[in-house]
Amino acid sequence: MPPFRIGINALYLIPGQVGGSEIYLRCLLRALARIDQENRYFIFTNRETQPDIAPAADHFQVVPQPVRATFRPMRLLWEQTILPREAARLRLDVLFNPGFTAPVWCPCPTATLFFDLQYKRHPQYFRWFDLPFWKLFLWASVRRSTTLAAASFETHRDMVRFYSLRPDSVRTIELGVDEHFFHLAERRRTEPQQRFLLCVSTLHPHKNLDRLVRAFARFRDLRPEYRLVIAGMRGFYADQLERTIHALKLDDHVTLTGWIPREDLYDLYVRADAFLYPSTFEGFGLPVLEALAAGVPTACSNIEPLRSLAGEAALQFHPEEEDQIRDAMLRLVGDEDLRRRLVAAGPETAKKFSWERTASLTRSFLIETALYRSRSSS
Repeated sequence: MPPFRIGINALYLIPGQVGGSEIYLRCLLRALARIDQENRYFIFTNRETQPDIAPAADHFQVVPQPVRATFRPMRLLWEQTILPREAARLRLDVLFNPGFTAPVWCPCPTATLFFDLQYKRHPQYFRWFDLPFWKLFLWASVRRSTTLAAASFETHRDMVRFYSLRPDSVRTIELGVDEHFFHLAERRRTEPQQRFLLCVSTLHPHKNLDRLVRAFARFRDLRPEYRLVIAGMRGFYADQLERTIHALKLDDHVTLTGWIPREDLYDLYVRADAFLYPSTFEGFGLPVLEALAAGVPTACSNIEPLRSLAGEAALQFHPEEEDQIRDAMLRLVGDEDLRRRLVAAGPETAKKFSWERTASLTRSFLIETALYRSRSSS
């Protein structure tokens, strides 16, 4: 069988502005380059995305497109009109769409991955002028893609529920964790930690950061030596969160880093005394997995998929109960037996999730999608 020609639709990618979906794509491509030496990959990029998105391998090729992802209407139009023509020109066997949306028509089979269905579960978190685009284009992707995948079992359930799909029509392909985080756990054994709590999150409403800050204000009544660091790009809730911090007189005690380089993020994981993740909704929850791998004592919301992802390796709390968030902070920094148990359990739990496993499942998913045309035409 000749090598498959696999297209990767990265037109959605805006470096530093799309959160976990950027980490996903970068890590997935590197892992595919390691495990797959046979097939050829063509990565369609926009004006904002740098060529370093592609691994330095002969069988990976960047196909730059003169369109800006920051202007979403044009990006979507390009995806629907020019991208299919590019797929035909390159004689692709399959086009993989890891950013929710896909061409309605394409000359080759298409495979589309959904990280979550937040617009269905929590439409109130979307701007009124964005929501119609999400409804239309995601519905079209579900109906027109040859095959579908979900980034977690919770997203799988949502896709089946909201789009009336058969459970066996959606593949679940969970994310992995960067191997470098396990090295951070080794560094934490020899480097001193500092008195701050860490949360890695985009500043969006569903991340529940206002409750985190209010709980931290009460936590400081008992542990005033601690700071809170929230690392992640500014989102729709950034201004409101800053107002909350100021109203609570926490300006000198809470740091919002904004987007930071990966190396700086690694350093925060090494120095943090504990990690908290209070989100009310997640498609997967990659920061929790990274904290576990780094051996940081962790507490997170007891929602799916976080509940299953972390298991006994993290202290869990109800995200709408401020008292429980504050109590989790106090236990994470004051209960030495709990800290030792979580530090030991975290990396062991995270080892179940590797990017090589994600890449292997993705490669099989894409090849099966490519073969769909030959099966259906026979």
